[in-house]
Amino acid sequence: MGRKRDTITAAVMVLVGILALNCGWHKSSALDTTEQRDQAIRLLRNAYDAFNRGDIADAVAELDPAIEWTEPASFPGGGTYHGRAGVSQYLTQSRAGWAEGRSEPEKFIVTGNRVVVFVHARIRTKGNDEWHEIRLADVYTFREGRPTSMRAFADRKGALDWVGVRETP
Repeated sequence: MGRKRDTITAAVMVLVGILALNCGWHKSSALDTTEQRDQAIRLLRNAYDAFNRGDIADAVAELDPAIEWTEPASFPGGGTYHGRAGVSQYLTQSRAGWAEGRSEPEKFIVTGNRVVVFVHARIRTKGNDEWHEIRLADVYTFREGRPTSMRAFADRKGALDWVGVRETP
């Protein structure tokens, strides 16, 4: 029985090794180099710029096709959206209530394979003359150069705590 178990264990280890090589498990998902970090920040800046000009298709173009996008339940339309189509639907619905406004990234903090974006949103909703100022944080998780998930936080400290980072100056 011991010899058979050793043979099965060896076969499983070989199979896991093959899967790791073929599926890219051996690749680091961290944004290790300055070039990778700069590219991730540039991609996110472009997405926010596209969103601000109302070009939702361009805003989601560089997201991973299977992205998971989570907005807090307290946000209008809060919930989890899947894939570019789901995110596009959410962003379109979100902007539909705006008379005017912008969602500007103020700061990017890269940690491992995540990018925390401090966002300042200034929005006037339709049928309202009052402007709303909101400061929040979005956390993007990257894999092979693309955001594979996004989680929004109403509280910037909550976002930093979630990724295990103390606020930087």
